[in-house]
Amino acid sequence: MNDPDFNKLVYEVARSIPKGRVTSYGAIAKALGKANYSRMVGHAMGACGREKPPVPVQRVVNSQGQLTGEPAGIAARKKMLEKEGVEVKGDKVVNFRNLFWDPTEEL
Repeated sequence: MNDPDFNKLVYEVARSIPKGRVTSYGAIAKALGKANYSRMVGHAMGACGREKPPVPVQRVVNSQGQLTGEPAGIAARKKMLEKEGVEVKGDKVVNFRNLFWDPTEEL
């Protein structure tokens, strides 16, 4: 599925995530009323490279707080998160539950 309208909604939610916080693909899907679309959120995030304004892809992780994707992408997102004050060990956000931003409660 490559639905440009769905992708734009995903990007709107992702742009709302505050610096220093993270959310999950599933939380974005749920906020959009598509609870079983977490994989589609992941596809949208993977396709957002040239979006304006930029989409903070580093702030979206899996439901366990892990950065996913290709190793080079994980390394780049880890650096971006660390610049925002988010500690990442290996490929996992430290204190994920405390840093979790729930779009269903915040939007």
